[in-house]
Amino acid sequence: MPTAKTREATATPTPASRDGVAAAARGTLESSALYEQDFFAWANTQAALLRSGSLAQADIAHIAEEIESMGKSELRELENRLAVLLLHQLKWQFQPHRRGRSWELTIKEQRRKLKRHLDQNPSLGPRLTPAIDDAYGDAILEAARETDLPEETFPAVCTYTVEQIFDDRWLPNGD
Repeated sequence: MPTAKTREATATPTPASRDGVAAAARGTLESSALYEQDFFAWANTQAALLRSGSLAQADIAHIAEEIESMGKSELRELENRLAVLLLHQLKWQFQPHRRGRSWELTIKEQRRKLKRHLDQNPSLGPRLTPAIDDAYGDAILEAARETDLPEETFPAVCTYTVEQIFDDRWLPNGD
C-alpha cells in the first residue's frame, strides 16, 4: 500500500514556480535520504516517479549510480563464471589422475551459462579478453588452493584460446 510520502512523490508536478521548484527540491532530498535508509522503498518510489513522468522529483544521481552498478554486476558475473570455468580446466590439465565426471560437467555447465550470459549481454563481447585475463589470475589462486600445487605450476598467462575455452569438445591436453 502506498505511503503518504509515495503518493506525494508520485503526484503530477506543478508548473515551474518558486513553490514548485522548492517542493521538487524537497522531494529530491527526501528521496536521497530514503536511498540511505530504505533502499527497497527508494527503488519502488523511483520506479513510480519514472513511470509517471515525474522526472523532476526523481533522485537522478542515485538512479544513474544504480544503473552503472547493474552494468558492473554483469561484468563481474562474466568474470566469476570464467574463473570457475578456467579453474576446472586448469585442474583437468594439471591433475589428470583426479579427472572425473564432476569436473567435466562443471566445465560444460559454465560454458553453457557463459554463452547464455554473453547472448543476453552482447556488449560484453569486446570485454571478453580482458575478463579472461582477470579471471585467469583468480583461477590460478583457486587452483593452487584446491590442488595444493604451487602457483608457479600454472602458466602465468592463460594459454587457452577463447575458442578453446568455449569449445564444447575441447579439454586441456586434447582429452
